[in-house]
Amino acid sequence: MKILVCIKQVPESNRVEVDPVTGVLKRDGAASKMNPYDLYALETALRIKEKMGGSIQVISMGPPQAKQVIREAFAMGADGGTLLSDRRFGGADVLATSYTLAQGIKACGDFDLILCGKQTTDGDTAQVGPEISEWLSIPSVADIVEIQRVENDGITVSMDLPGEIEVAKVKFPCLLSVDKDIFQPRLPSYVKKTETKDRDIQVLSLDDMQDSNEKHYGLNGSPTQVQKIFPPEVNDKKEVWEGTGDVLAEKLFEKIVEMKFA
Repeated sequence: MKILVCIKQVPESNRVEVDPVTGVLKRDGAASKMNPYDLYALETALRIKEKMGGSIQVISMGPPQAKQVIREAFAMGADGGTLLSDRRFGGADVLATSYTLAQGIKACGDFDLILCGKQTTDGDTAQVGPEISEWLSIPSVADIVEIQRVENDGITVSMDLPGEIEVAKVKFPCLLSVDKDIFQPRLPSYVKKTETKDRDIQVLSLDDMQDSNEKHYGLNGSPTQVQKIFPPEVNDKKEVWEGTGDVLAEKLFEKIVEMKFA
């Protein structure tokens, strides 16, 4: 079985800089980590491989530093990895991102199963996975909380829907977006990290895509335009009051009135 896992490098902190012109995050040089939801997708792939055999590839889109999360995936057990990296991919919204990933997947070959995390911590849209499946014209299921059975022709999964758990069997090839806690992700192996430190990572640019029209990628291919984006302000102001209960109650009431909460 050929499995592909989509992974992403996301900021490690909410203290990131924003480009004032394009309104997108400045990822170069920022402390980063693998998107937590993608760890669940990768663990799901590893569990399926242990039962069914086959291979696991990972794919990511980002600046050159995103190779770090691909190497982390190698240390967890992935067999190969591809990075889609090109300045012309920058500033993509969910539509352009999903299209770029779909084109990258086509360039990597055919897969029986594509796995994505439910969402990313820097976007929280939960749209990219299902949109990839639309570009690839394959069935997809989201909010997966359990893999019930894997067979040669398909996979049976449980979906966490509002008010109920629904079970469905999906034929291969297909795409699944898994929710957190489907499996406990394993820690990267130092032995695997050492063994794979020199493993090649395939890097693809826009010129390697079947569709190399710049209008379909990055800011050019993004119908969603950001009007304003800014990191949240950190409010660490505090006051320490001392006194009896009556005095503190009066001070609290005055503060409530001052802040126009009453």
